Amino acid sequence: MFDEPFVFFFAPLVIAIVALIFARKAMNQVAELRQRLEAIQASPAVAAAPVPPPLTPFEAFEQTLPPASTVAVPTPPPIAPDVEPAAPVAPSETPEQAAGGAPPPPLPQPDRGFEETIGTRWVVWVGGLTLALGGFFMVRYSIEAGLLGPGVRTMLGGAFALALLLAGEWTRRKESVSSIAALPIANIPAILTAAGTAVAFATVYAAYALYGFLVPATAFILLGLVALGTLAAALLHGPALAGLGVVGAFVTPILVSSDKPDFWALYIYLAIVTAAAFGLARVRLWRWLAVTTIAFALLWTFPCLQCGPSMVGPHAFHVLAGFILAALLVVCGFMFGPPADDGQVEPISSGSLAAYLLGATLIVLNSFHADAAMIVFGLLVAGSLLVAWRSDAAAGAVGAAAALVFVVFAEWAVRANPDMLVLPGGPLSDIGPNATDGSVSLHLISAAIFAVGFGVAGFLAQDRFIGPIIPVIWSAAAVFTPLALLVALYARIAHLDRSIPFAILAVVLAVAYAAATEILSKRDDRPGLQASIALFATGTLAALALALTFALEKGWLTIALALMSAGTAWISTQRPIPFLRALAAVLAGIVVLRIGYEPRIVGQAVGTTPIFNWLLWGYGIPALSFWAGSIFLRRGGDDAPLRTVEAAAILFTVLLAFMEIRHAVNNGDVYRQSAGLTEVALQVCVTLAMAIGLERLRIRTGSVIHNAGAILLTAFAGLAALFGLLLLENPILWHIDVGGIVINLLLLGYALPAVLALLLSYAVAGRRPVAYANTIAAGALVLALAYVTFEIRRMYHGPAISVGPTTGAEQYTYSIAYLAFGVVLLGVGILFNSQRARLASALVIGLTILKAFLIDMSTLTGVYRALSFMCLGLVLVAIGWLYQRILFRRQQAAPVAPSES
Repeated sequence: MFDEPFVFFFAPLVIAIVALIFARKAMNQVAELRQRLEAIQASPAVAAAPVPPPLTPFEAFEQTLPPASTVAVPTPPPIAPDVEPAAPVAPSETPEQAAGGAPPPPLPQPDRGFEETIGTRWVVWVGGLTLALGGFFMVRYSIEAGLLGPGVRTMLGGAFALALLLAGEWTRRKESVSSIAALPIANIPAILTAAGTAVAFATVYAAYALYGFLVPATAFILLGLVALGTLAAALLHGPALAGLGVVGAFVTPILVSSDKPDFWALYIYLAIVTAAAFGLARVRLWRWLAVTTIAFALLWTFPCLQCGPSMVGPHAFHVLAGFILAALLVVCGFMFGPPADDGQVEPISSGSLAAYLLGATLIVLNSFHADAAMIVFGLLVAGSLLVAWRSDAAAGAVGAAAALVFVVFAEWAVRANPDMLVLPGGPLSDIGPNATDGSVSLHLISAAIFAVGFGVAGFLAQDRFIGPIIPVIWSAAAVFTPLALLVALYARIAHLDRSIPFAILAVVLAVAYAAATEILSKRDDRPGLQASIALFATGTLAALALALTFALEKGWLTIALALMSAGTAWISTQRPIPFLRALAAVLAGIVVLRIGYEPRIVGQAVGTTPIFNWLLWGYGIPALSFWAGSIFLRRGGDDAPLRTVEAAAILFTVLLAFMEIRHAVNNGDVYRQSAGLTEVALQVCVTLAMAIGLERLRIRTGSVIHNAGAILLTAFAGLAALFGLLLLENPILWHIDVGGIVINLLLLGYALPAVLALLLSYAVAGRRPVAYANTIAAGALVLALAYVTFEIRRMYHGPAISVGPTTGAEQYTYSIAYLAFGVVLLGVGILFNSQRARLASALVIGLTILKAFLIDMSTLTGVYRALSFMCLGLVLVAIGWLYQRILFRRQQAAPVAPSES
């Protein structure tokens, strides 16, 4: 069978391994005897508890599983074969107890040795795997060698599977054979049974797929019976066999295929498998098995959805049967489910119902809202409310049901070809409902039932449940679901146009929420009541905002949401609940996203009237709302919701100014590609003014957002001035008509920004770094010099200052103007004792000196050159005299002034 060299090589290796095992065993026994002897000799008064040995990965996994129902016979501690075990001493005869002392310390447990780990665990697992592989390899060998025919091979495979199953049952009954109850993860009977079921699966599948002995229906039934038998055997043999059974059961339909699949047979089979798996999970309290079954059942919903709306029946039966089984066997505290803790939401209970609700939602969407699918979906939603009403553990399914109801109706509302229905006249001409799009009447009736069901149940649940979480879940669903359905129906039926009937419905809803708020406010306080009251109050504001939106133009939706954010912030001051602060921030974020979609708020209907157009209302009212909301939220502390609303307030204020400027300058076209000098100048002026306001505001509030907003606006103004005013829209570089002599674009574009920048530099002086303030002051000086230069050029060249030669008189005027400007700055510096103004004066006069020697000396001739240098010299002498006689004397007199007695 093997050649001789292989035998000579293999035999010494086997002998060495065996010797190593025996040597390791002897070492472990010696160490154990030494520990026992030391424990007996040392008898301290109080013994510390022994430290358990480190767990192997299998032991760690084992501890996460519930105990098996079978009672295991404990294995006595290992004793060395050459040592006679000492007779046990009765507790009444213990010498320490007779003397009144403490009992002897417990004997330390020996560490699991190499031999025990290999011999009691890994060998068993490898042996089970080897048995299963052996059956497969035997079949493969018989095929390759041609020894046996297909029929004989199939029968031998079945016989081998049966033998393994019988061996597993026999070893389970004979505890003396598998007396390793302390090591259930390496249970020999379970491994033998698992190997037998694996061989049985392979045998049936080979008889069907390889040899054609079985028709698909027979193979399907046999494989299903093997899977169910495996699940049944897991009651006796533990979780590993259960996992094998549930995987095999759900994989069986994939293994057996047919040209004409019978979905009813498939889903009836899956219902039987689900019932068996849920029953086993309930008996043994295996949460993992319930979760695995739910996941496989949900996955089986996806591939069958491709069959189209005509197959709604079997699909609906699948989710309906699974939902019922989960409610009966999985949900804690309901029917036959495990016991539940009062007031606690159990994830598996809620998640099981939510999973089948998701499956029903997918069926509705895939079937284009067929009537049968909608009815089944409604039944599952009603069932979720009923189960959650009777069991606290399933309360999480209420939130999932509310969200999925909105998904169904929102998808129906935004379908590519919606019904253009209007109330009360019916469909428009030539546009009717889609035949595959579901019944409009059924959706209206379903929406009304859902809204009333969630709303009434959510209100009544406030008296039924006492925990802090569950009543809040019910109240959130009661507020969210009717509002969401109202919005979806409005979008679908009214097509986002004005609709007085929907506005009336929104007002009715607001009245209902207000009544609920008032009733709950009069009840005795309990955990969660304040949050529920706040939710119903928020629902009142939301319903009123929707009524305003439905009754007025489209742009009012933005205004309504902004007002709702401010209202929610105000409610948070009356009911200090963190959820309300976060809700105000979320609403502000929605409004920001809304303007990102359409910055004009109402599209083409924005109008052409400057200032008083839809931009004023669409941006101005939200800006005021967010500023008010930030004031309300600041009373509760500085946190992320406050900063979000503050950022929205600054953003809408800035956008209001920018959009109004663009609208006014471009005759209503806010999407114009380019910007002129007028627009850039207005943007810079408004930005600097807002930066000054934020600098003043941040001193009072200390807000991080106000601080960051001021810096960002300052940076934007600087970049706009540099690239816009001085480069891209510079009238001396481009042909731009600047207008009149004094009242012109130069005054708006350069003089006013210079003044605002100077004011901003003084606003930040002493409160920000010196370099920051000096940079802003330098920008103001550059803009002021630009204004002086451009205004002189306007006097000599007319409105278009970029054309025409520069004369000697113009150059001389520049020098005189610069000198005058420097002298004015020096006077301001001396008058107000401002070192910054005096330094600016020195800089301007220094530039004038450079101009005189670099430009005037070469370009001016005659009297202009002489006058230029004469004026410059006189000014410099006068400046020196001012410094020596006035400024220097004042600074010297200050230290020697006599103190008041």
